[in-house]
Amino acid sequence: MVHSRSNRRFQILAHSVLLIFSLFVLLPFLLLFISSFTEEATLMVNGYSYFPEKLSLESYSYIFKNAPKIFRAYAVTILVTAVGTFINILMSSMIAYPLSLKNFPCRRIITFYLFFTMLFNGGLVPTYLMYANFFHIKNTLFALIIPAFLLSAMNVLLIRTYISTSVPDALFEAAQVDGASEFTIFFKIVIPLSKPILVTMGLFAGLAYWNDWTNGLYYITDSKLYSIQNLLNKMITDIQVLTSDSNISSQAAAEVSKLPAVGIRMAIAVVAMLPILILFPFVQKYFQKGIALGAVKG
Repeated sequence: MVHSRSNRRFQILAHSVLLIFSLFVLLPFLLLFISSFTEEATLMVNGYSYFPEKLSLESYSYIFKNAPKIFRAYAVTILVTAVGTFINILMSSMIAYPLSLKNFPCRRIITFYLFFTMLFNGGLVPTYLMYANFFHIKNTLFALIIPAFLLSAMNVLLIRTYISTSVPDALFEAAQVDGASEFTIFFKIVIPLSKPILVTMGLFAGLAYWNDWTNGLYYITDSKLYSIQNLLNKMITDIQVLTSDSNISSQAAAEVSKLPAVGIRMAIAVVAMLPILILFPFVQKYFQKGIALGAVKG
């Protein structure tokens, strides 16, 4: 009975602490969302508040005046994220599978090479020159897919560890006895049993693609190929230029002064992260399982 009461107290304390930490995570998002609907003058006078004096849709009105550009940028981002994430996970898992086999002859050499690339790279300028001048990916969708994110050494190592610790070797041996090829073993055994870690790594890769704006900054000058992050960043830059330009006409200056510059930044952040917030609940169970198994298995 005493043990039961002690356990209940511990659970209440643990849940209370987790609830507090959850609030610390959620409250900034809530403040961001409320601020995007707050009138600009209220923001300038009172600052950010969970209970603003006056609400306004001016920020979203400004954004949706550029709706065709935003929808096109969303289409580019969704395409790049879907294709890039799929290739990233496929290539990472295909490299991780042989590295998880204890009898693979080049296992240590390739593992060391992967780990080495996590510590050192060729640098920004050589990388840019190689992709722009030799591979000619500038102003193409490949510029948003290939550099930096197409293959992740970290993903390979985590998937390799998961396969070697969570998929029994007896399954591989039984499949080989039945005459299954390595590709059959990979697609029929490894992939289904590795779903938690693949979804988890896919979420990380997808977030990297969705939030990426550096590749677009380096390699994209055609506005039709802007991702959502690049387009929204350009909108913020344009507003800053307009509000700081002293050479514009008085009529234009009056129009610029009406722009809710602060509120637009908040609304842009909401627009950029909204699809991820919608998607996350559908993959959360796999994400939790993959992280939990990785923590238990080491």
